[in-house]
Amino acid sequence: MAQQTLKQRFADRLQERQEAHLYRRRPLSFGPQQPQMNLNGRQTINFCSNDYLGLADNPHIKQAVIHALQSGQVGYGSGAAHLVTGHHLEHHLLEDELADWLGCQRSLLFSTGYMANLAVPQALMQKDDLILADKLCHASLIDGALQSAAELKRYPHNDMRALEKRLLQAEKEQRQVLIISDGVFSMDGDMAPIDRLQDLAQRYHAWLMIDDAHGFGPIGENGLGCFNYFSRTIDDNTILVGTLGKAFGTSGAFVAGSNILIESLIQFARPYIYTTASPQINAVATREALNQLKNADRQRRHLQQLIEHFRSGAEQLGLDLMPSISPIQPIVIGDSESALQWSHALQELGFWVAAIRPPTVPQGSARLRITFSAKHSIQEVDDLLQALQKVQTQLRKN
Repeated sequence: MAQQTLKQRFADRLQERQEAHLYRRRPLSFGPQQPQMNLNGRQTINFCSNDYLGLADNPHIKQAVIHALQSGQVGYGSGAAHLVTGHHLEHHLLEDELADWLGCQRSLLFSTGYMANLAVPQALMQKDDLILADKLCHASLIDGALQSAAELKRYPHNDMRALEKRLLQAEKEQRQVLIISDGVFSMDGDMAPIDRLQDLAQRYHAWLMIDDAHGFGPIGENGLGCFNYFSRTIDDNTILVGTLGKAFGTSGAFVAGSNILIESLIQFARPYIYTTASPQINAVATREALNQLKNADRQRRHLQQLIEHFRSGAEQLGLDLMPSISPIQPIVIGDSESALQWSHALQELGFWVAAIRPPTVPQGSARLRITFSAKHSIQEVDDLLQALQKVQTQLRKN
């Protein structure tokens, strides 16, 4: 292939993406993350944040940060990787508290969830190993699997028969298997069958990695996520991943499990070894966020009421909902152009709801990804339903 300028390589591709209604644009926010936000200069009610418990602007977290900074015991930048001088006491305490909360031996902080999901497969899997991943796994899980030395195969979404068939074949071939799945699937809102996944992993001596980014906080007793929801405990061959930028309202991620798992990641996970530690003050904020999250039963009850109220109203409108009990409540529209029309029409009515299009979701399943926060009110949900009905009528006429 002849050498090209950047313009020669990408100008036509960018144009094609625009014409296919797949172009991505960043909305500009003004002010803290809240249900009522100024986005792109327009005052809106925000129904597409992952701030499920409303902790992103929590006053107790703010106060903990202010107090820590005033004490002089922490700064902002960590200055180095965890293995050099970046591992602060606040990081260490947070890792211990996360492990205690989850009931496992250890946890390990990462700067982002994407990095955590890159790190685990790369560090644990070897040549001739096999990774079996749910078809709808988050992109970071797939990228982590692809960048490992193992072979990647994907099984149909939540299809335990297909998964067991591949596990049986791997057992015959004496291959080490890592099963990978989301806990709550980020674009569909449904949950993986954790009980059946763990049963299969134990039966076929596989390792099980669950990214419960959207489960921790809103799901389970004390916000313990999908394992707790299915009344399961974490065994020595289970790897849990969680992000801190969703229900925790802060930033970063963690991997949790056995002592052997965590020591192996510290020694062999390149995304951990070669990255500057997250800010010290973020660990302070997250420790308080964990305390708030564990004691947020009232917010979880209210969140569930919002979800049930919305689903009842959306079903009466004949909207195409997906089977979800989580704060993620997608409405399937179909083609990308129509999904954008719905999203833009809702914006005109003062509601910010993102249109999710391929390649994030499969072709023909573009959708409105509606998410709820415990800070939303029933009245705001009713207002959203009225807006959806108005847009539905308007677009049908057109």
